[in-house]
Amino acid sequence: MEVPKPLIVQGDRSMFLEVANPLYEDARDDISRFSELEKSPEHIHTYRLSDLSLWNAAAAGLTSEEVINILLKYSRYDIPSNVISDIKDIMSRFGRLSLKKINEDLVLFSEDDILIQEIQNNERIKKYVLGNIDNNTLKVDINSRGFLKQDLIKIGWPALDLAGYEDGDYLELNLLSTTRSGTNFQLRKYQEDAVNVFYRSGGVEGGSGTIVLPCGAGKTVIGMGVMAKVKTNTLITCPNVIAVRQWIDEILDKTDIPRDKIGEYSGEVKEIREITVTTYQILTYRSKKEDEFTHFNIFDKKNWGLIIYDEVHLLPAPVFQVTAIYSQREDLD
Repeated sequence: MEVPKPLIVQGDRSMFLEVANPLYEDARDDISRFSELEKSPEHIHTYRLSDLSLWNAAAAGLTSEEVINILLKYSRYDIPSNVISDIKDIMSRFGRLSLKKINEDLVLFSEDDILIQEIQNNERIKKYVLGNIDNNTLKVDINSRGFLKQDLIKIGWPALDLAGYEDGDYLELNLLSTTRSGTNFQLRKYQEDAVNVFYRSGGVEGGSGTIVLPCGAGKTVIGMGVMAKVKTNTLITCPNVIAVRQWIDEILDKTDIPRDKIGEYSGEVKEIREITVTTYQILTYRSKKEDEFTHFNIFDKKNWGLIIYDEVHLLPAPVFQVTAIYSQREDLD
């Protein structure tokens, strides 16, 4: 008797994955490349085909045909026709706009001059536009790069960012093949793939991204893999002090970086070092509501080449705003 396929795709783009199914692990690994895990109770996990997850898949090199074929491979029933249409439409939007540098100017470019005109006249976007270079190119505010990218996503036109990132100070860091605690260690294939998708051989296509993986899949290890690739001063922001110390312990155990190059910046300790791990709480601390945030200057304390936001969904609004200002640094969420 043939085993039923493990996946049910709904018309609202939610998906139910049966954990006890023999194909569960293969299906989970494949659909995690283009969907978001929403709930993970014992028997059925819920995923969603969000606009952002599909754009992230496109940025990683997946095509809409590949996404649809994966769904067909695992889906127990026919995929709703509106979901297939949505996947094609949403993924086709990625890359039609691109951010580039021309000399010292930041420009927004598209082969489609009608799209550029639509973007230029959009109420949410027009405040960033400084003028037309030609029918296909807008000069935009370089200091608002992060805010512009966020607003382009909100109006459904994500930009492929080819403007590059500022280099931070060099920091030699390598992953160990045997951890300091004495166990063999290497990245799993999906972890190595995530690192390579982020890094993109150091080209302008890489340098930013969000890791979306189930709990226990080793997002911290992927972060360290990225650190070993980019080899630069790194600021890591975490939801709490426990997470800060877990990051420090993991870095010390699995990399060759010495302890004196890792700093904790928390309510108890204020260390600024080549790798600094801090909390969202300390970044948003101020003695009075009307005061400035006391510790935001940590972003300027060193020439950071990489900023990692752990548990980015917990990012407080003030920190979220400052991340947009520092969008010319490589960032991993």
